[in-house]
Amino acid sequence: MNTAFEPTVTFAAALDQQDVLAGFKSRFHFPQHAGKDAIYFCGNSLGLQARSVAGAIEQELEDWRNLAVEGYFRAKNPWLFYHANFSETLSGMMGCSPEEVTVMNTLTVNLHLILQSFYRPTKERYRIVMEAGAFPSDQYALETLVRLHGLDPDDALVEISPREGEKLLRTEDILDVIARQGNSLALVLMGGINYYTGQFYDMPAITAAAQRQGAFAGWDLAHVAGNIPLRLHDWNVDFAVWCSYKYLNGGPGAAGGLFVHERHGSDPAFPRLGGWWGNDEKTRFKMEKGFVPKPGAAGWQISTAQVFNMVALKASLELFREAGIEALRAKSLRLTAYLEFLLGQASLPCEIITPADPLQRGAQLSLYFPKDGKAIHARMMENGIICDYREPGVIRLAPAPLYCSYSDVLRFHDVLKSFA
Repeated sequence: MNTAFEPTVTFAAALDQQDVLAGFKSRFHFPQHAGKDAIYFCGNSLGLQARSVAGAIEQELEDWRNLAVEGYFRAKNPWLFYHANFSETLSGMMGCSPEEVTVMNTLTVNLHLILQSFYRPTKERYRIVMEAGAFPSDQYALETLVRLHGLDPDDALVEISPREGEKLLRTEDILDVIARQGNSLALVLMGGINYYTGQFYDMPAITAAAQRQGAFAGWDLAHVAGNIPLRLHDWNVDFAVWCSYKYLNGGPGAAGGLFVHERHGSDPAFPRLGGWWGNDEKTRFKMEKGFVPKPGAAGWQISTAQVFNMVALKASLELFREAGIEALRAKSLRLTAYLEFLLGQASLPCEIITPADPLQRGAQLSLYFPKDGKAIHARMMENGIICDYREPGVIRLAPAPLYCSYSDVLRFHDVLKSFA
């Protein structure tokens, strides 16, 4: 806890005045409560709408209206290459080359597709290591995947749980479980940040541990993308998937993201499910048999770019490019620390289960209430604090640095004091 913080309006206002990113708040729409902007701490579930989105959608509607099929080549943002609008900004966030990242489909669809490439079990090597309590969609994806291969999930899926009496995973325990699988290990798949606790895992160490056993290492970065800058290429990550509707503000159901390391993406023989959109553009319009994948992550694309499902993401990423992911992370560290400090002043009957080490968390603090968590969450919502509740007993608070302020955090504290 940073004791240099103060729970005063003057102090919060001074922090906002010093914040070089403060101006971005006015470039988003906020839900309203009692005639003013609600306190929005739910960007880890659904990000806000950028004010530029309406104009961006209208541009595509206009091009469709005026150009019809010619929009693929002559639109202001030609649809044939629409996915290329995202590569540069996302590659900076993810720490990779533009060729190693693409936008397509949605998160779990991408996970299922990429697992066809990276999970090819044999009689000896078939186990998957994952975190216990992963987001249910990942659990369902892996459960059904191993069943499709005729395997028993109780045998093929190895779940890592916290030690008794603890809520966080220790890195040494993760590495130990991976090492003990030995030659039976085919894949490690974990969430970069656990959705429930907000714990940011040691991705480089876990990736290296999986590969030492001859296995692939993949990551679900749903709660990391747009939250914490990464170095996926340098960390030697094999693949990663993420959604765009959380911190990236792409809107409900927005297209997801995919990273594939260049050592796989540059290999046209690497197994994958193909589609016309993933075929090399130099031969795509020859309409010939024989799939020739584009190099890089784009070689896993299957269908036409979902232009209207990507517009809001394009508008938001323009703001991310302007702000810079490193500057956003710096603000996030301080903003979350201020929230942590104020929670300590509120004397609520709860425990912060997110790691105290700022480097092991992003823009989220998870509050565990042994009892009355739902009721307290309902009171927060009634008072204009938009956050979410997850069973059992956790209220998640996520002050996204692109549009949340220190004054928002203080207003939250002032409301919370009445609950104590």
